[in-house]
Amino acid sequence: MAATASPGAGGVDGKPRTSPKSVKFLFGGLAGMGATVFVQPLDLVKNRMQLSGEGAKTREYKTSFHALTSILRAEGLRGIYTGLSAGLLRQATYTTTRLGIYTVLFERLTGADGTPPGFLLKALIGMTAGATGAFVGTPAEVALIRMTADGRLPVDQRRGYKNVFNALIRIAQEEGVLTLWRGCIPTMARAVVVNAAQLASYSQSKQFLLDSGYFSDNILCHFCASMISGLVTTAASMPVDIVKTRIQNMRMIDGKPEYKNGLDVLLKVVRYEGFFSLWKGFTPYYARLGPHTVLTFIFLEQMNKVYKRLFLSG
Repeated sequence: MAATASPGAGGVDGKPRTSPKSVKFLFGGLAGMGATVFVQPLDLVKNRMQLSGEGAKTREYKTSFHALTSILRAEGLRGIYTGLSAGLLRQATYTTTRLGIYTVLFERLTGADGTPPGFLLKALIGMTAGATGAFVGTPAEVALIRMTADGRLPVDQRRGYKNVFNALIRIAQEEGVLTLWRGCIPTMARAVVVNAAQLASYSQSKQFLLDSGYFSDNILCHFCASMISGLVTTAASMPVDIVKTRIQNMRMIDGKPEYKNGLDVLLKVVRYEGFFSLWKGFTPYYARLGPHTVLTFIFLEQMNKVYKRLFLSG
């Protein structure tokens, strides 16, 4: 299949053999899932930090380190991997869809002479792909937020989802199918902000590092540019992310939702918890974003190498 879909070096057109689109999408999703296995504890800490102090209550955690040690003490080593199944499903849906949409749009907007789209058009493609992927991945995101938040609640208030599929089924049965897409607007908005910020800040950071004369275009430069980009992206997207987290985790009180909309979340957080609470969980969010990106690309490169050796060589 690979040979017919992508003519090889020995083919009639003389072009190098490449893997089919379906394999590229599959590897993209698998790479994201592999990275999630390593950064899931940071995701859990970030979500707990964002929910800490909700409703004008006293903050449960003073710092990210305090949150991590408290979770380990109360829930054990397995506790920091709560919601892993939801994190994996999120990558399988969000990353694969985003990659697929981006690739299709990029190819369609590439000129007949092979000229790639300009920077602004690439940014627009990235934001569109991110928003679409976020919509598809919202059910897994809702399950992830609820599963990672469960351990902070009193035992009688916990939802007790066994895994992501149990969570999805129960949410649909108990609260309606549309609840699976609760918070999809801020989730999509976050994806747009993340993609826009990453694209702009990564290229700018890389250029700055190369112009400094201390870096050459290699993996060290890419890593440093990724970490700088991650800092900018985290700062830009966290207020939207906390809106998403609060809405997806909210309960009904006397038949009414805790929050009316995203703006209501922002106003209540600022009013009761302080302006800078919009960046609660900054450290684990940033610590997750950079390594997750780097690990994703490492896994992706390794899978591509193995596929090339097994199916495209010779």
